[in-house]
Amino acid sequence: MGPTITHADIYSRFSSFFIVSAKPIGGYSIMGEAVEIFYPNGFSKICNGTTKNQPPVDETLQFDSWYEEEIDEDLKWSFALKSVLYKGSSEYQDIALLDTKRFGKVLVIDGKMQSAEVDEFIYHECLIHPALLFHSNPKTVFIMGGGEGSAAREALRHKFIDEVVMCDIDEEVVNFCRRYLTVNRDAFCNKKLNLVINDAKAELEKRTEKFDIIVGDLADPVEGGPCYQLYTKSFYEKILKPKLNENGIF
Repeated sequence: MGPTITHADIYSRFSSFFIVSAKPIGGYSIMGEAVEIFYPNGFSKICNGTTKNQPPVDETLQFDSWYEEEIDEDLKWSFALKSVLYKGSSEYQDIALLDTKRFGKVLVIDGKMQSAEVDEFIYHECLIHPALLFHSNPKTVFIMGGGEGSAAREALRHKFIDEVVMCDIDEEVVNFCRRYLTVNRDAFCNKKLNLVINDAKAELEKRTEKFDIIVGDLADPVEGGPCYQLYTKSFYEKILKPKLNENGIF
C-alpha cells in the first residue's frame, strides 16, 4: 500500500493545475465517438471488426500502429502503439487494453479511452481525495465501477478508512486489469478492499448499510450500456442518496 496522504500533499499536488469542465462546442459534444487501430499489415480495427488495408510498402521501412479516437468532426487524437495487450468483448461491453509509446497502458471501453497509465492519477486523485478530506470522519467508501482499481488505490491511501467496497459489473474487465495494471496490485490485495462483481444499482438496493462516501468511477453513459442507468436523476435521488450516512458525500 502506498504512503499516507496528508492535506499538505493534496494541496501541493492540486495547486499546480486547474480542473476544467468540458461543454459542447458548436453543437458537438466533447466526447470520443469512434476508436480505430490502423495496422500496416491489415489487422482489424480494435472495435468494429472491419479491416483497413494499407497500400503495399517496402518491407525494409518501419511503420507504426496507431490508436485513433474522434473527439469532434474536425478533431481527432492519435497515439502510437507498442502493442495491443487485450482485445475482446465481455457480456457487457467492448474492451481493449493498449500499450502506447507515450502514455503507457491505455484502457478503452466501448470505443472510448477511459484512462492512461501515465496521467490517470490526476483523474483518480481528484475523484477520491477531495471528498475524503472534506468529510470530518470518513470510514466507509462505496465505488461504483472502478474495475481497474485506481480509485480504490487512492481511497486506501487514507489510513482512517475501514472499508472500501468496489462494485463493478464486468468481471472480465476487473480480471485483466488485475493482471496487467501492476500499479494497482497492492490495492487489489488490501484486506480493506471488498471487491463485488455486480451492477452497482442492484448492489446498493440490496445493501442495508450506509456509506460515508459514494463515488462513481464509471465508463461513459453509452445508451444501452451497463453504466447508462447510473447517470440518471432518479437513480441519484431514489437509490444513491438514501445509502449515504448523515453528512455523507457523493
